[in-house]
Amino acid sequence: MDNENRAKELRNLLNEYSRAYYTTGRSLVPDSEYDRLFDELTALEKSFPELRTPDSPTLRVGSDLSSDFPETEHTIPVLSLDKAYSAKEVYAFIDRIHKANKFASFVLEEKIDGFSIVLYYKDGLLEKAVTRGNGRIGNDVTANVRTIKAVPLRLSRPVTLAVRGEIYLPVSEFERINSSLEEPYANPRNLAAGTIRRNKSSETARVPLSIFCYEGFWEGESFDDHIKILSGLKELGFCVDPNLSYFCNTKEEAQQRLQEAGLEGRACAYEDLPLEIQRHTEERKTLGYEIDGLVLKVNEIGFRDELGYTEHHPRWAIAYKFEAPQAQSVVRAMDVQVGRTGRITPMARINPVRLSGSVIQNVTLHNQDYIDSLELAVGDTVAISKRGDVIPAVESVIDKNPDGNTTWTIPLQCPVCGSAVERRGAHHFCTGKNCPAKEKGSIEYFCAKKQMDIEGLGPQTVDYLYDKGYIHTIADLYRFDFTSLVDVERGFGLKKTQAIEQALKESRKRPFRRVLAGLGMNEFSHNVIQILQRAGYKSKSSLYELVSDPQKAREILTTINGIGPLTGEEVIKGLTDTENRKLLDELESFGLCMDDGLQQEEVSDLEQIFLGQSWCVTGTFENFQPREKAMEEIKKRGGTEVSSVSRKTSCLLAGKNAGSKLEKAREYGVRIVDEQEFLKIIGGSDHGHEPEDQDLFGGWER
Repeated sequence: MDNENRAKELRNLLNEYSRAYYTTGRSLVPDSEYDRLFDELTALEKSFPELRTPDSPTLRVGSDLSSDFPETEHTIPVLSLDKAYSAKEVYAFIDRIHKANKFASFVLEEKIDGFSIVLYYKDGLLEKAVTRGNGRIGNDVTANVRTIKAVPLRLSRPVTLAVRGEIYLPVSEFERINSSLEEPYANPRNLAAGTIRRNKSSETARVPLSIFCYEGFWEGESFDDHIKILSGLKELGFCVDPNLSYFCNTKEEAQQRLQEAGLEGRACAYEDLPLEIQRHTEERKTLGYEIDGLVLKVNEIGFRDELGYTEHHPRWAIAYKFEAPQAQSVVRAMDVQVGRTGRITPMARINPVRLSGSVIQNVTLHNQDYIDSLELAVGDTVAISKRGDVIPAVESVIDKNPDGNTTWTIPLQCPVCGSAVERRGAHHFCTGKNCPAKEKGSIEYFCAKKQMDIEGLGPQTVDYLYDKGYIHTIADLYRFDFTSLVDVERGFGLKKTQAIEQALKESRKRPFRRVLAGLGMNEFSHNVIQILQRAGYKSKSSLYELVSDPQKAREILTTINGIGPLTGEEVIKGLTDTENRKLLDELESFGLCMDDGLQQEEVSDLEQIFLGQSWCVTGTFENFQPREKAMEEIKKRGGTEVSSVSRKTSCLLAGKNAGSKLEKAREYGVRIVDEQEFLKIIGGSDHGHEPEDQDLFGGWER
């Protein structure tokens, strides 16, 4: 056997042995045999470097070359989870879900206390590993993640997908490593996070990190439910936490589903939820890894799409956090903060108390309902926790104040501008149109790193400039001559003002999606904007056209995955608001980008024949490879993309091997279009002409 074939054989054997060990816990060969094969492959690759491939197990040892961690944009939503701190809040979440869909089932997973990572695979090979970052952009740490033996370098099938997982360090290994350090780490999570960010991957390789994967996003494939996603991940060679619970109507039905999927876990009926939460909580200390809570997810993917997302989290999942350590303190005062939207946030000012390594003096109280539930008053002795080990919270009142102070209430007037305060839902808002707190907050939000990233215009500088009367709106940033402050205002020298002017000049190059996010309109999160852009709405003009007919806009928006009815209404409201439009127009006049998509002249010849229609594409095609090219043709003609078939889907473009989506389309009565018909509709092989037979559109709304 020649060297090339022997190296290939060794790679296949070693990858097979690793996959079996990390997915099933079984060793197919003794450690000595694995080491012998590994050493043989290492020697071959050393003699013939061209034989090393991206999936070679020898990459696990890492490199001594210094690594930097370039930023890279995520292609999937990487959001946080809504949190609950009591079983009662979890039950309320289930009640809300069942009120919308009484047939929904749930998966309960352990919340691994580790380091979040996204693994990107192309044609079955690990292409990159990216940290969570801010949810949109993370750091590329591929070289270090490749050293983790539980991370597959080559999958069992040549698929393209993104996988979310949690890298962790087993407790026993943490204790062993920590005992040898002069400055020990506080917990396994911190050590794992520090290891992933080592400059040399050879150093990362020395720490026996592992991983559990919990979400997968396939390109060109879709799954009906989360159980099938977990099963698909396991089949590809990923480590999936076996300690999960699946809930549906009966244990028998749940057991059958788990067996069909080839997953371990506990089959449960809905009424078993309290027992399962208690079981996981009690078994927490016996696990070989740390968990800081549980995650409850809606199982059905189609229903997840209907529920959609908020700016920060999906509406179809909730994290139940274990009880946090507590401390006691006395509330010495209570007041409010006014945010950029006018939202009033009550605050408790407490006597300083140390908890979980930090001193706490200020505690957020959420809203009036939260205060009322505690019957909280100035002078009360309270129990303080750090929810999620981060956010200080008042958990309970231990002793009432001796002065007879009654439950504190939010003032009826804004403390900043004196305008009336009104209640909207669970929260209170300042009604002042030109409230300084709102105007300052809006400018600060626009300048922040996550939005326009305008260096030199932090909160303190913005507050100072606003209070001095130099700026009052976002548009003023581009009107005002900052160099006029030189020798006039203390702290504004020529160097600083020129830096601000340069930062503003650079901000004109930011993409439209960041400009739009910077306005801070309700529900216009980065995630929602990304969803709209993927659906073809990449410019100010296309968004204005979308909402020109609000009723039709509602119909279109509800067909877009991730845009629920509430978000859709806010999108229409934000884009039709006179002040928002005026501001966008002003920013455009100052040279800011208003189009992330195709130039208008590139699409002007194409009639918008699919406007108002939602299309799903599945299978393989002769004329559209990859099939995303077919979706591009649909979007050019006004259509929007959906990833799964529902009763609201307008059309399914079905190629060969269409699979379950074709069956669903037939079940729901969704129109099915094959490749030849689609070519006729868009004008044959020349994709720029109108179809010859106008009757092909029979009955479609154009």
